[in-house]
Amino acid sequence: MISPEPRVRLVNAFKDPYNNAVATARTCYSSSVVLSEDVDRDEKSRIQRDAIAESIYRAGHHTTLQHSSFQFVLENVSRQFIWSFLHSHPFYNSEQVSQRYVTVGPDRLTVPPLQGPALALYQETAGGLMEAYRRLTDLLAPAVRAEYKKLFPLRDPDQKPWAKFVQRKSQEVARYVLPVATHAHLYHTVSGLTLHRYHRLANSYDTPWEQRLVVGKMIEAVGALDPLFVQRMEDPLPLEDTPEHRAHREFHEKSARPARAFLEEFDARLNRRSSCLVDYKVHGEEVLAQAVRSVLGVPKSAMTDDDAIDRVLNPARNRLLGEALNLATHSKLCRAMNHMHFTFAKKISHTADSQDQRHRMTPASRPILSGHFVSDRPDYITPVLVRQSQAAKEFYDATMADLWARISRLMNLGVPEEFALYLLPNAVSIRFEESGDLMNFHHKWTKRLCYTAQEEIWKTSQEEVLQVQAVAPRVARHLGPPCQLRSVSATRPFCPEGDRFCGVLVWKKKVEEYQRVI
Repeated sequence: MISPEPRVRLVNAFKDPYNNAVATARTCYSSSVVLSEDVDRDEKSRIQRDAIAESIYRAGHHTTLQHSSFQFVLENVSRQFIWSFLHSHPFYNSEQVSQRYVTVGPDRLTVPPLQGPALALYQETAGGLMEAYRRLTDLLAPAVRAEYKKLFPLRDPDQKPWAKFVQRKSQEVARYVLPVATHAHLYHTVSGLTLHRYHRLANSYDTPWEQRLVVGKMIEAVGALDPLFVQRMEDPLPLEDTPEHRAHREFHEKSARPARAFLEEFDARLNRRSSCLVDYKVHGEEVLAQAVRSVLGVPKSAMTDDDAIDRVLNPARNRLLGEALNLATHSKLCRAMNHMHFTFAKKISHTADSQDQRHRMTPASRPILSGHFVSDRPDYITPVLVRQSQAAKEFYDATMADLWARISRLMNLGVPEEFALYLLPNAVSIRFEESGDLMNFHHKWTKRLCYTAQEEIWKTSQEEVLQVQAVAPRVARHLGPPCQLRSVSATRPFCPEGDRFCGVLVWKKKVEEYQRVI
């Protein structure tokens, strides 16, 4: 590996995870709780323990592996690996360095094992993108200052502490030109079951080389803590044996035509939106209302649909919605929202999707990225702030055109797609379908309609809520950012962001009136 190798540290873990897994299994069939020390008391206990561990694993009874959790510190790992592997499922928790607030250093990126001209071209391209990031930050600063003065006319954006906002907002948007190879560091916590799954699918798309490195070190660290816990892990499934690989070879190995046709077909469905409502439950509002009545034990003659929907979604009547702590999953009334469903087709940038996917309860079917790549078709998202500056826009477009040409040259040199696509920018378009229930979309829209949310994911959320208005108006009238919900529920202060207040009285606006640049 040319760049610094991924660093993996196990910083917190359950004690005796193997014994604990068997103890939890035995407790299901015992008249009293079985403790970890009970299954390791003597040789007879250990023989029984190992037999049970083998039996329940082979039978697929794996919830016992979920009780033990492992917290890792990961360093020198790529954004591409995090997006494609670590955050592609719901069963994890991460706290990760933000490119919105932390300036990216020039040497903070993954360089795969390349040689000769390919290595030189890769490093030259990566270095050029880092320089483009710095230059674009400077080009965007005047537009940020101008917008900031509109929001806060009494503040001088060139003076402390406001100058920091200009710097951060400029680099937040400039990061769109950074490669997805850029490094991140994070805390990453998973259960023992998820760790088993990581190991089994470490060779899967999109970053099998990096996945093997990182997952191997995770397993090694847990094995040092408790060798028995990892001894029954199944060998990693070869990439060639995965259904994704077989289909990818069938359709994409010899031609880019399927990818090109797919992109055109998908974009036509969007009708110029970044997110398009493609499916929903046609009786969603009626089912929601009936679910509320079922929770409360009230007949329809005593509670109309309008009243039922208002009781669960109006923060003036359901004040749980105005709290900072999301309590919906633990509220009998709020759980009625589980029965309304929506599906959206979406096209957003890699960097926006890296935030979107953190909403783990609105899952998406994200792509094999190489199946969307067309060498002569630069495919990227342009942030609204870039469009505010002609100089920035021209530089941005030129950077993208040059980058796609360089990635194509790498592939012509025989570089595997996996390695060449590390140079794709944060701006690269990600197309996928995303589905979820109202309860979890409600939480997501509340957080992402806030003006402090990243502009692209904010705009996407606005589009989604406006489309929900057309099919479920009694629901949509109650959708909005935290300040709106808190104002209706009389929770003060209306804005919970403190000194991060956006400068706009958003709670007085309708969703269709929302506008922002920064």
